[in-house]
Amino acid sequence: MSTPSTPVTDPNLHDRALAHANDLATFVEASPSSYHAAHEVARRLEAVGFERLDETAAWPSAAGGHGHTGGRYVVVRDGAVIAWAVPAGATATTPFAVLGAHTDSPGFKLKPRPSVGREGWWQAGVEVYGGPLLNSWLDRELELAGRLVTADGEEHLVRTGPLLRIPQLAIHLDRAANDGLALDKQQHTQPVWGLASASGPAGSDAAGAAPGTSGGDVLAELAHHAGVRASAVAGYDVVVADTQSPRVFGAHGAFLASGRLDNLLSVHAGLVALLEVAGTSDGPVEGDAIPVLAAFDHEEIGSESRSGASGPFLADVLDRIAAGLGATEEERHRQLAASLCVSSDVGHSVHPNYPERHDPANRPLAGGGPILKINANQRYTTDAHGAAAWARACARAGVPSQEFVSKNTVPCGSTIGPLTATRLGIRTVDVGVPILSMHSARELTAVVDPWYLCRAVVEIFRG
Repeated sequence: MSTPSTPVTDPNLHDRALAHANDLATFVEASPSSYHAAHEVARRLEAVGFERLDETAAWPSAAGGHGHTGGRYVVVRDGAVIAWAVPAGATATTPFAVLGAHTDSPGFKLKPRPSVGREGWWQAGVEVYGGPLLNSWLDRELELAGRLVTADGEEHLVRTGPLLRIPQLAIHLDRAANDGLALDKQQHTQPVWGLASASGPAGSDAAGAAPGTSGGDVLAELAHHAGVRASAVAGYDVVVADTQSPRVFGAHGAFLASGRLDNLLSVHAGLVALLEVAGTSDGPVEGDAIPVLAAFDHEEIGSESRSGASGPFLADVLDRIAAGLGATEEERHRQLAASLCVSSDVGHSVHPNYPERHDPANRPLAGGGPILKINANQRYTTDAHGAAAWARACARAGVPSQEFVSKNTVPCGSTIGPLTATRLGIRTVDVGVPILSMHSARELTAVVDPWYLCRAVVEIFRG
């Protein structure tokens, strides 16, 4: 399988892949932060009959009260979301089929005391989040997006639209820039968003600001867009996001360029697959497993949070599903032993300008189908049984597949896969879609690959 396998011929492949890519673009545009992404997943599911659950409330029996159709549920924890559907006739040992992904992306996060500035420019104080390609964020129209929490404990999603820019120094003032651009993460990455000599937007109650202006107060600007008073904001989690819309381009419309493909591409594929397998509240859930979409936050910074893959979120949800099915401790262990988790995250396509950075024998190509990720040191969790399960899913779906392994001199990253396998003991396999420009503000995939991934995930969800 080191070369792409041949898919089943589909005369409508291009149209189906393009429609999927366009919906992915819509999903990305609705999801400038992890909190927006979790909200959008829940919104789409609730629109077709999934029941939104509150973690602080008692949950209904996962198998009861829904007649022959089973239950469909979604729960949001901060910037993470888990959704599942229980087939009719599910028992205490019915296995889970989990698609794991993440909602966050590398970039910048708003600091405390974020209203800064120099030389007459209003600036926003930001901290580097994860491992972004810093230069890719220069000279782009950016926005602030995330959540505000007011003093009464209420959470408010917020996004500003185009507001900021990290301006690059002109070549005239740095003649050596093209010989090796070096950016100081503190000095050179603080975006500008206004001029001290200009008036800001209406709606602020910033201390010391003239009526109807924000006075350079970033939090007042965010409060204005959220429709709350700045003095009521007691906490915030806000990131910087690119505002350029995703676009299909290239010969024969081969490419999709977009921000946050890492890893909203996988979240969206899992969402679309779950909607197909679970259907609506009026129809049966397909397959003989319990399909679960688990999209975690904070993967880009190690996943160690209550909403990250190292946290208890997935274990909590699976425990409560099992309890709803009446599982004993013995049955719970049997259920997990029979389950499968597919950890899906983007991977590296062979780069035509840097071919020497890739393994000489395993060279996945964008457009060649999803990749199976393998690492001898278990940075990816794929083993022989997991590889066979993925091969069967791709074969049933009629999609090509490829293998990815890092060159020995180029250490690979990791995913939520090892964390999930370690926490739960579920057999886990790491997969993804090959892209270029990973961790750039704007990444590149082949239009067909997200569709291929979705088709394979549908077969995983069917059990």
